[in-house]
Amino acid sequence: MLLFIRTILVLSYFFAVAFLGSCMCLFRPFNPDNTRLCGRMFSIGALKLLGIKMTIENSHLLENMTPSVVVANHQSNLDLFVHGGVIPKRCVSVGKSSLKFLPLFGQVYWLAGNIMINRAKSRESINTMSETTEALKQNNTSIWVFAEGTRNGGNNLLPFKKGAFHMAQKASAPILPICASAYPKHINLNKWRAGEVIVRVLPPIETRLASDEDLNTLISETHEAMKQTIEALNNKVLDRSA
Repeated sequence: MLLFIRTILVLSYFFAVAFLGSCMCLFRPFNPDNTRLCGRMFSIGALKLLGIKMTIENSHLLENMTPSVVVANHQSNLDLFVHGGVIPKRCVSVGKSSLKFLPLFGQVYWLAGNIMINRAKSRESINTMSETTEALKQNNTSIWVFAEGTRNGGNNLLPFKKGAFHMAQKASAPILPICASAYPKHINLNKWRAGEVIVRVLPPIETRLASDEDLNTLISETHEAMKQTIEALNNKVLDRSA
């Protein structure tokens, strides 16, 4: 019963924030800080309605950061509320072009300055990657990417796509990993206190000296660091709930 009530409340909140966010973005369309502001709006209220406690570790690494490629693990649709609370300043995300068809959310996502990519069209994807590289170099903008390319459901971290790392290497921009504990396994939305999710920001990984030949090593090292961190966060959540 509680899950049903929460679903109704969160959906209502989602559309209300999407509408308000769209109105805000109309006055400052495509401003690279729109995504952070909208993300905070989605996160703060939704997590309270869901009864989820979120702890952010190493948040100081997000302050005064240089333009970076942010790589985060992608678990479920609730990532909007979880990761929305840790989006750094002047950061936009790369998402599927199909998002624009979602009522209200598609409009706020576009107006917030996020980058939509059609993966089925290779030429369009290449052009988009060129734009993101330019944004990193010239526009003092960071790029948020779910490098797995799809949701993992809170299970093991999926293999990473190369796009985010190629982008970082070409722009000589650092990679900033952000890891969230496997909350789909640790929360129960039928409980008043549904559970906890811990998000940890890892130190940036420099790419200035990385060559094309170093790309696979860069991917595997980032993947391993995030995998180990997520496992540590899972254990921490379990210890706290015991």
